[in-house]
Amino acid sequence: MAIKLEDKKAIVAEVNEAAKGALSAVVADARGVSVAAMTSLRRDAREAGVTLRVVRNTLMRRAVEGTQYECLNDVFTGPTLIGFSNEHPGAAARLFKEFAKSQSAFEIKAAAFEGNFLAASQIDILATLPTYDEAISQLMSVIQGVTSKFVRTLAAVRDQKEAEAA
Repeated sequence: MAIKLEDKKAIVAEVNEAAKGALSAVVADARGVSVAAMTSLRRDAREAGVTLRVVRNTLMRRAVEGTQYECLNDVFTGPTLIGFSNEHPGAAARLFKEFAKSQSAFEIKAAAFEGNFLAASQIDILATLPTYDEAISQLMSVIQGVTSKFVRTLAAVRDQKEAEAA
């Protein structure tokens, strides 16, 4: 079915806005995935702060023109589903990776993060990024470990000086 020029411009503008505000993008081929599974993916995407779009490849190329996702132009072939992570850079990668485990027909094509192209085999780089809360937790455990070691060292020095004084 033909899309009117005004509708095409609106689609390009909408996807361009989503791309400009996104932290990362993941592209996949969803051919052969059931409607129920796609509905479930869309629901999970909304909860994870991921914007999903299925757009014609020519419109997608125009939409990402001038953005950090222009490096994905070569993978815009065949049916294309793109997920833009809005809240956390690894959200779309994690979502797509988990979905691909249960759907054999779902194929991750590539990803982009900060203008860098990531092949499908490198999707784990994004998927394993810690969330904000996980990163804070890791930082706090490192700080706690260093602080407790410092306190133990000070206590040992104090005990040594007391032993020498006695």
